Amino acid sequence: MKNNIKVYRAIHNLTQENLAEKVGVTRQTINAIEKGKYDPSLDLAFKLARFFNASIEDVFLYEGSES
Repeated sequence: MKNNIKVYRAIHNLTQENLAEKVGVTRQTINAIEKGKYDPSLDLAFKLARFFNASIEDVFLYEGSES
């Protein structure tokens, strides 16, 4: 799943560490999400979207099959 976390972090002038502290995860978790190596839980995805005051669809881009 692709995401715009890095873009939203830049807009809000946040480091990975700052964002991690705000949503209660480690910097490594934010890094892995940004690199597409880890898909966050639904709970964390909503926390991130709410933190940025954005819809979950704006933050995360689902690339699953269209069936």
